[in-house]
Amino acid sequence: RMASHGPVYDPPSGWLWAIPPGTKTKPEGWEWIWYTGMFGGCALAIVGYYYKPDTSIQTWALEEARRRLEAEGVLEGPAPRK
Repeated sequence: RMASHGPVYDPPSGWLWAIPPGTKTKPEGWEWIWYTGMFGGCALAIVGYYYKPDTSIQTWALEEARRRLEAEGVLEGPAPRK
């Protein structure tokens, strides 16, 4: 609670993080390392997710059913290449 009953709202001054408006900030040494690590890691995770093996139960069941039907002779195996 505010016991002072003063104004709660600070009017905008135009200074974000104590930087005057219109000034160009100089990049610090750690920024490029962070950008490279962050976006490079995200790109690597996306590529890894795209190429991950399919381990779903549906894929396993389809392969197992095909294997069993080929063993029983109900389903023919893949045709030999000529």
